[in-house]
Amino acid sequence: MANTDAALKRAPYFDTSNLRGDIYGGLTAGVVALPLALAFGEASGAGPIAGLWGAIFVGFFAALFGGTGSQVSGPTGPMVVVFAGVFASLTGNPALVFAAVVLAGILQILFGVFKLGQYIRLVPYPVVSGFMSGIGVIIIALQLSRLFGHEPDGGGTIPALTAIPGAVIDPNWTALIIGLITLGMVFTWPKSWGRFVPGPLAALVVGTLIGYFFKGAPILGDIPTGFPSFVVPSFTQDTFLIVLEAAFILAVLGAIDSLLTSLVADNMTRTRHNSDRELIGQGIGNTVAGFFGAIPGAGATMRTVVNIRTGGQTRISGMLHAVLLFAVVVSLAPLASQIPHAVLAGILVKVGYDILDISYLKRAHKGPRWDLGLMVLVLGLTVFVDLITAVAVGVILAALAFVKKMADDQLTHFRVGDPKLETPEEHELLARAKNRVMLFDFGGPLSFGAAADLGHHVRERVKEHTGAVVLDFSRVPFLDVSAARAVETIACDARQSGRTVYVTGMSEKVKSVLAGLNADHCLPSDTQYKTRIEALRAAVAEVTSADAGGEPAPTGAAQPV
Repeated sequence: MANTDAALKRAPYFDTSNLRGDIYGGLTAGVVALPLALAFGEASGAGPIAGLWGAIFVGFFAALFGGTGSQVSGPTGPMVVVFAGVFASLTGNPALVFAAVVLAGILQILFGVFKLGQYIRLVPYPVVSGFMSGIGVIIIALQLSRLFGHEPDGGGTIPALTAIPGAVIDPNWTALIIGLITLGMVFTWPKSWGRFVPGPLAALVVGTLIGYFFKGAPILGDIPTGFPSFVVPSFTQDTFLIVLEAAFILAVLGAIDSLLTSLVADNMTRTRHNSDRELIGQGIGNTVAGFFGAIPGAGATMRTVVNIRTGGQTRISGMLHAVLLFAVVVSLAPLASQIPHAVLAGILVKVGYDILDISYLKRAHKGPRWDLGLMVLVLGLTVFVDLITAVAVGVILAALAFVKKMADDQLTHFRVGDPKLETPEEHELLARAKNRVMLFDFGGPLSFGAAADLGHHVRERVKEHTGAVVLDFSRVPFLDVSAARAVETIACDARQSGRTVYVTGMSEKVKSVLAGLNADHCLPSDTQYKTRIEALRAAVAEVTSADAGGEPAPTGAAQPV
């Protein structure tokens, strides 16, 4: 790992050794990004030109300052779904909406500065799968009415779903035909053709030409040209919390989306990205986008994969993809006014389908049922409640399930009443004690999940005639507060019952935790031994001496507690 970090630091910032591949990869990714940026901009509510400028600003600055060489950034399905909700909730007020985008970018920069990238990636796979699939469902739901030439009343999933029956009953036939042709092209476009002309771009051109010659389908209309105006973000005391919540959701989702794409790029290029630098780059891109009224973005998986497969390897390719889009905006924006809504709807339906985790759903019944249930729950919350609730509930439930599993494993390794004896002498000593000495071997770290049942298991196994208890901490690297209190309970229960507790293998770290919480007051220092065999000898000497009615042996024997 150290060598990898050193290599990352020594690598030139602009590596021109793969210039030809970066140029071809960047140009190809730009061509793929064009129809998607227009479609995402239209779906967001801010307009298709805002989608193009989002791809330009986020794509250029995230590549320039980011930590994943081959990554191509821009508007993505998850980010657009959240941004559309923000746009609707803030009534389309540019000062408020783009204040949230700017603040989201600043938060992402802070995530990178404080090195939070490694923690953002800890979201469990079923949760990621659930909310990504939920976003795919939302994208498809929002576009179905537009395929029939209708616009849903109001934003959100429920209005979009309720608008579908009316759209199906009374379709705009021109829009429907264009939409069906678009769907057919994006779903069946041969991969071999896609190397030269991406399916979405071909569908965009064909659908626009049909709409131009056969009038009647709703079209985008006038699109502003030239450089975007500077937006001054602002908010009032009443709107600050709404803007802050929206910014936080955008920042976290964008971070997760980008870092997942970085992992895909790592697997394809056999490289290792810098997650914190990537967050800083994404944050700078989104901050700049917000100041110019462009929609936010993140690392885009499909565009990144296209870039890598066509030769792109360094940040030059991502920057060039943005430069190409800039050239398109300056020269061809007026032509985009003739694009039918149904074309963009068909392209977005394919985007939503690609976001659905079909590969996991096909095999989910063969995996743990709990993971499948968690994924379905998060999917439902994403579609019908909101994303932040879905992720929060999913992470909390996944964490609780993990703690429960770890607690069960810890209690299993506890080996209550059936410890793994290491030498013949240990067998002989316990046999001589005739069940008057109980050995408890902690099999690993003790956490709060297992703490509640530790005392119960000890009480259950310790019999009335037991005279001594040996607690083996040899494989316990650390304790939390709950586990420390459980050890205290075990020791004090034994003391009140007139039994001696012997301790062995306790590390200095564990001792300091117990001492700091005063949880060792029932563990006298003269019953603590370095090795288990010494503790067993002392315990057996005590109980056998008591059976004989004599005093405990002076060497290695325990003193009464």
